[in-house]
This record gives sequence, C-alpha cells and structure tokens, in this order.
Amino acid sequence: MQYTRYDVEEFVREQDVKFVRLAFCDIFGNQKNISVVPQQLPKAFDHGISFDASAIKGFMNVENSDLLLKPDPATMSVLPWRSHDGTVIRMFCDIFKPDGTPFTASGRYILKKACEHARELGYTCRIGTECEFYLFLTDKNGEPTREPLDRGGYFDIYPLDKGENVRREICNTLTEMGLFPERSHHEQGPGQNEIDFRHAEPVTAADNLVTFRWIVSNVAQANGLCASFDPKPLAGESGNGLHVNISLEKDGKNIFAEGGADAEAFIAGVMNRAAETAAFTNPLPQSYERLGRCEAPKFITWSRGNRSQLIRVPFADKAGRRIELRSPDPSCNPYIVFALLIEAGLEGIACGMPLPPPCDKNMFKEKDGAYPALPDSLPRAAELARASAFVQKTLSRELTEKFLER
Repeated sequence: MQYTRYDVEEFVREQDVKFVRLAFCDIFGNQKNISVVPQQLPKAFDHGISFDASAIKGFMNVENSDLLLKPDPATMSVLPWRSHDGTVIRMFCDIFKPDGTPFTASGRYILKKACEHARELGYTCRIGTECEFYLFLTDKNGEPTREPLDRGGYFDIYPLDKGENVRREICNTLTEMGLFPERSHHEQGPGQNEIDFRHAEPVTAADNLVTFRWIVSNVAQANGLCASFDPKPLAGESGNGLHVNISLEKDGKNIFAEGGADAEAFIAGVMNRAAETAAFTNPLPQSYERLGRCEAPKFITWSRGNRSQLIRVPFADKAGRRIELRSPDPSCNPYIVFALLIEAGLEGIACGMPLPPPCDKNMFKEKDGAYPALPDSLPRAAELARASAFVQKTLSRELTEKFLER
C-alpha cells in the first residue's frame, strides 16, 4: 500500500503511536535511524529532522555537518514488536541539505535518478532479490560463534534443516510489515538459508532488502542465534550471494519476454560494466574469496539457465522473463548497486551494444584467460572503479573515493 502523509498522520492518531523511527542508510548500505515523538511529524514532513552528518562515515565534514531527514510516507510500516508504551512505526527518509537541495551522496537519491532516467527513455524497471545468509550458534555469553545452526544442505528438511522455524518467523515478520517474501529454503552451506522477494520498483526493492537484513538479524538474535550476511563466512563452504533479478518494460511489454535488440543490448551493457562496478557489487575483501566457486560466477559471460554464468536468463513464462545477475553479495549497498546496474543496461541500449554469444559451458571448470573476468581482489576492483568514467558519472568522483576508502 502506498501511504500518503495524511494516511500516516491519521494512523498515528488512531493507533496510539508513541515513536516514529526515521531510517536511512550510509554510503555503505548500513541502516541508521533516529526516533522522534509523533508531535515532531509535521516538522519532519515540512522541514526535515536535522542530524550531525559528520558522524556518519562518508557523509559530511565537521565544518559543514548539518543534513535533514524527510520521511517518505509511502514506506510506513509498523514494527511488529510492540513497545509497552505504544505502537512504533518506521519510515525511510530522503536526505536534504539545509538549503532544501537533495544530498547527492544518498544512495536512495542516486537510485531515484537512475529510475527517472529509465522513465525518460520509456522504460520501467522492476527488481527482485534472492538473499542468502548463515545462521550461527552463540556462546554462553550470547556472542557469535562460527558454529552453524545445522549441517543441512540444499532444500533439506527437518531434522537436517534446523532453520525452518526461524525462516518462517522471518517471513511472517516481514509480511506483518507489508513486505512480500515469496520463497524460503535451506541453501547449500551448513546453516545457510535463502529468502526470495517478489519483484518491486527499484527503490522499494532496495528499501525491502535493507529491512530484510535488519529483520533477519533481529529474529536470529531473539532465537539465540547470530545471522551473517558476510560473503564468505566459512572457508570451503558456499558463500552468501545476492542474486539480483531485473525486468524491464517498454510500452507495457516486458523486453526480455519479447527478446530483440533492446533486451540483448541491456544485458551487454551490464556485462560491459561488470568489472568496473565490482567494488560496489562485491565491496569486501572476502567477497573475492566467494567468486569462482560454489555457484558464484567469476567470468563475465551469460547463458540461459546456466548457473555458472555471471548473467542467466531463467526459464519462465513471458510475464516472468528477466535477467539474473549472480555476482553481487549481501554486504553491498543495494541502492548504489541497483543504480549502477540500471545505468549500465541503459547505456548498452543507447549504444546498441552487441551481445556476445551465450556460453553454455560449466564456467567453474574454466581457467583464467579464456574469458573476461571479474577482478580477483578488492584492491584491483577499486582500481577499476577509480578509473571508470561510467562510475564517476553515476555516483560522482567524491562518493566513489569515500566509498573506496572505507
């Protein structure tokens, strides 16, 4: 449901809301928030709530530190855990400077710009995510261990899969908040799980992923467990992937269902910029320990149905036809990653990029040198990002530098 400001203010009055959490993300995709009392809502909507942006890494310096949070009423959700003092709601915020102009280093702003660019060209984009995570036991002091919750494998059931009740609680919690998980199951690694989301408009999809990571961590902790979204939490086991499914419509038609030049050029555009954007899709040193094994692609190739490729076109009916990018991991900032993918695909269309032939080999058995590849380390990925005019144009040189200096 798309709430308006009026809806939010009515809900606050009628449902005894005592606290309003205003959420946003730093440039690395970490969720932050401030709680305000309902009496502050008119000020938040009209003028914004100020905060010290110099205390948020990558935002502002201390000499010029004020920024303002303005809630997006469409994102209102009720937190499923009720305070004994009353209901708590949460809204994502857009960030502004004191002069009323947008804060251009906000990932949400960057993604909105990319979506607007697509609309100007006649395209409507939708994104769905498949996110993997591990559940680990905690010690007697409640501190995380690296002992998996179970020893189950792909699609296993109880008693091998000991995470099914936790996954069910996560899905129920998300549904209570108005989000729409579609599938959940045990993944390949011991204690590894996956939950998939229904496709949505890109900003909503990014908001949902940020919420998802937060809810998974909260539900895990409530069950005496620790959730990990690290790209490679266990050596020798499957890493955590974030598969990004993208569909694109023009004139009400799914271009990937129709096929043709635009669909091929979009895929070619994403492939063309994959190495330059790897520092954002795979932003941690251990991200590169995951690539090239256990269904995590290393080579920049594509195919239909082949899970060893960077991009695959899953078999689906026409309405569900899409592309799936398999290299990103859940440690990324989804706003920035989605924006880069959209802009790369649009660039491919604008330039009429030719799509290489599909590669139907098992790419996990291929050796380096035969095909173009993603960078093999974060320093190499950062080097490519710094040299990329495309990255600088989409994100700005300043934001790129701040991100790579993490």
